[in-house]
Amino acid sequence: MKTPLLRNGMLVILICVLAGSALAQRGPGGRGPGRGKGGHGQGHDRDHVDFRYLLTNHQKIKRNVRELPNGVQTLTESDDPQVAAKIREHVYWMKERIEKKQPIRMRDPLFAEIFKHAAQIKMVTENTPNGVRVVETSEDPYVVKLIQEHAKTVSQFVKRGFPEAMKNHPVPTTQKEAKKPEYIHPNIQQYGKVVQLPNAAQQPRAESKLCVDLTRGGAADQLNPSIEKIARYVNIYEGAGKSPASVQIAVVLHGDATLCALNDDAYAKRFKTENNPNLDCLHELHEAGVSIYVCGQSLIGKGSQPEDVVVFADVAVSALTSLVNLQADGYAYIPLLK
Repeated sequence: MKTPLLRNGMLVILICVLAGSALAQRGPGGRGPGRGKGGHGQGHDRDHVDFRYLLTNHQKIKRNVRELPNGVQTLTESDDPQVAAKIREHVYWMKERIEKKQPIRMRDPLFAEIFKHAAQIKMVTENTPNGVRVVETSEDPYVVKLIQEHAKTVSQFVKRGFPEAMKNHPVPTTQKEAKKPEYIHPNIQQYGKVVQLPNAAQQPRAESKLCVDLTRGGAADQLNPSIEKIARYVNIYEGAGKSPASVQIAVVLHGDATLCALNDDAYAKRFKTENNPNLDCLHELHEAGVSIYVCGQSLIGKGSQPEDVVVFADVAVSALTSLVNLQADGYAYIPLLK
């Protein structure tokens, strides 16, 4: 009889120890930190629910921000007891995240930068009858700017709710630090400017194959904008990403774009212009390795002949057969239509 009693006693002690440990980890409202789904990390689902609740009830929230030389002091309150309790709970867990370096909302540049410097941030909170007062400071001048910008952003959450939460928020810069986009022409020099984005998602992948279906026309005396867009495609793969990526591009001209590939004499005669304003860019595309096909059916249907087409473009039986064949060869279909 003693052995079963001893085992039961040990079981009770073990349950009490586990329960005490779980309670010790709980924050306001008696909820544990939990783990978010899909690798979001500790407490993601909990904080997501809290954030949505506060955004839904943003009109019930009052917020005051006072900037300090080394940070901010904020007072966030509500006359609704449930909203006030949720404000306190949210602040409690955000303080935990800062202190334990558990980031959230990392798609937003400002929040990602805040958590990057979490070790340099000090938060002191004080519950009030209707909410919470927070003093957030840092000894680093740059981090102070981050803290102050974050406080402004949270005030916009309170003012606007979900529309503000759907935005990305830039990292603050000084006027000296602010830069205009630096456009480059990594392959085709005169056309298709791009901006290099080495840290962006969906980087150009090597050995890509693009089939561009171009039917869009333009003013007869000007470069067809869609042709310049193909130059941008070339430059994107050459230098808009982290590193250059090889690409094969084929363009099929038909519809209103068919006659863009006429030689200067045939084009000038047809449109009463001095020359064909598309040829310089088309030649640059050819020199960059782009294959240019002209729909033979459209060409003849518009009253021109294969010999009227510029020497570096190929007349195909049809746009239909070109597009089908190229896609069968593994080219991704890119429409530039009307």
